[in-house]
Amino acid sequence: MAVWLTPLSRWFGVFGAGLALITGFMTFTSVFMRAFLQTPIPGDVELTQMGIALAISMCLPWCQTQRGHILVDFFTQKSSVQSLRFMDSVGCLALAVMYGFLAWRTSVGAISVREAGETTMIISLPMWWAYASLAPGLGLSALIALAQTIDHWTQPLSEQAA
Repeated sequence: MAVWLTPLSRWFGVFGAGLALITGFMTFTSVFMRAFLQTPIPGDVELTQMGIALAISMCLPWCQTQRGHILVDFFTQKSSVQSLRFMDSVGCLALAVMYGFLAWRTSVGAISVREAGETTMIISLPMWWAYASLAPGLGLSALIALAQTIDHWTQPLSEQAA
C-alpha cells in the first residue's frame, strides 16, 4: 500500500475521534444545561448529527487501513490461502467501489443541497456542509481499499497482511 496512505488515514482517524469526543462533551453539556438550567444548547441535535456523521466518515479510512471491518470467516475457515486471497481482493475491490460511489454521491448531494439553499431548522447551518464534509473520508477510504486490492493482486502470498 502507498506509504502516505497509512499516516494520512491515522490523522483522519485522530481528527474523527477528537470530533466525536467534542460532540459527546457538547451533548453532555446540553443535557446538563437542560436538566439544571432549563435551557439546552440551541441546535444540539443538529450539531450532534453533523458531528457524529463527520466523525464516522473520518474514522473509516483508519478502519480500512487496519482491516478492522467485520469479517465473518465461519464458511471460509477451511479455504486455501489462494481462495482467501481472491475473496479478500474481491472484498477490497467491492469496498473501493462502494466508498467511491458514496464519495461521489455525497459530493453531488452537497452541490444540490447548496443550490437549493437548505439549512438546518434551529440554527440555520447550511446543510451542504454536512454532505461535503463526508466526501474526504469516503474518498480516502476508497483509495485505501483500492490500494489493498492491488496489494492482494501483486504481493507474493508470504508478504500479505492477515
